[in-house]
Amino acid sequence: MTGVLFRTWEAPAATREWPDVATVADHVGVEHLVVTRHALVRQVLADQQTYRPDNALDAMTPVPVAALRILTRHGFRLPPTLANNGHPSHPAIRAIVAEALHPRRVEEQRAWLTAVVRERVGRLAADLDQGRPVDLYAELAADLPLLVLARLVALPDADAAVVKEFTRAALELFWAPVALDRQLALAEIVGRFHAVLREFAKDGPGMVADLRAHAESPDIVVGALFFLLVAGQETTSQFLTLLLHRLAGEPAVLDGLRAGTVAVDDVVEEGLRLVPPIVTWRRVTSRDTVLGGTPVARGTSVVLWLAQAGRDASVVPDPDEFRPGQRGSRRHLAFGAGAHRCVGAQLSRMEASVVVAETARLLAGAEVVRPPWCPDNLSFRMPDAFVVRRRAVRRCQEASSAQTRQSSSTP
Repeated sequence: MTGVLFRTWEAPAATREWPDVATVADHVGVEHLVVTRHALVRQVLADQQTYRPDNALDAMTPVPVAALRILTRHGFRLPPTLANNGHPSHPAIRAIVAEALHPRRVEEQRAWLTAVVRERVGRLAADLDQGRPVDLYAELAADLPLLVLARLVALPDADAAVVKEFTRAALELFWAPVALDRQLALAEIVGRFHAVLREFAKDGPGMVADLRAHAESPDIVVGALFFLLVAGQETTSQFLTLLLHRLAGEPAVLDGLRAGTVAVDDVVEEGLRLVPPIVTWRRVTSRDTVLGGTPVARGTSVVLWLAQAGRDASVVPDPDEFRPGQRGSRRHLAFGAGAHRCVGAQLSRMEASVVVAETARLLAGAEVVRPPWCPDNLSFRMPDAFVVRRRAVRRCQEASSAQTRQSSSTP
């Protein structure tokens, strides 16, 4: 069961018979109440008084003193701001971030992003035509959301590779089962960039200035930046990679996209339902309650299995099939629900729609060389690569090799 908790994306069909709620112990013996059904997950997300977000960023592996010292040396502090804020300060902070990511401002980036993606896809297609494999994560999806976010929100002047190292380290430090030596390395990466965020929060413009004017403490500004960099770009680059991988195995959907008989937006929603980058999320009970007929004590960690809720047969008729536009497809909970619903939902959707529209033709002629691999993690997929090559090139190479072997064996 512990293994399932950190790899909840691997066998969703095999877990169909899970009860509505189940108690599962993690790798350090802490018990969590896992909620699997769509209606119950939505019920928890809607009730912020009973199921509070306070534990959303708690480290799954307790941070040892040695790692805490590293974080403290860098001035690391993470007060409640967005995902883990159940206090009255949350709506005002959320409103400032939401304005920066307003759907109108997001839509204004579509033309620019389309040009960027089209140029990259053209370059990747040329490489494939030359028989070279390409990594669609590293060469297409990894930094796209960060580039878009930087056009919407003023960010510290740092290389994309540095930001990506920080965000992935944060996801591992707080949400993964981690050995001590790895915790120390992650604490150094996270702490070092947190110091950069703290300096930027002092006089950064735009959204940061608005937060600074409202917040009682600079830590609030830093905390908002911290989570925005994780939720505002890292999760989307992961989703793009996972969606492209799924589409590579859906030739009928790719044909429909190219023919115009399958809507791009329907593909994105079905992808969010089937391969969400955030597979679980946490809440903690503030009082004794009952959930789905199960008594739940105050202080219980509740793990909401968002990915499993998206495959609930009571909501979607074909839960494991990739059928864009099917009834219930858009009722997924990939962005959560309620007061803490993802403030960047429209940004992620826009980015995914551009990438799907521009890569359908590329994927139709490609085969997977190396599928994405994801490390153990409670909530995030974190794919590391997605390598494809042109299918026709492989056939030609195999035919040529066979001809060579035949020639060499002829007397």
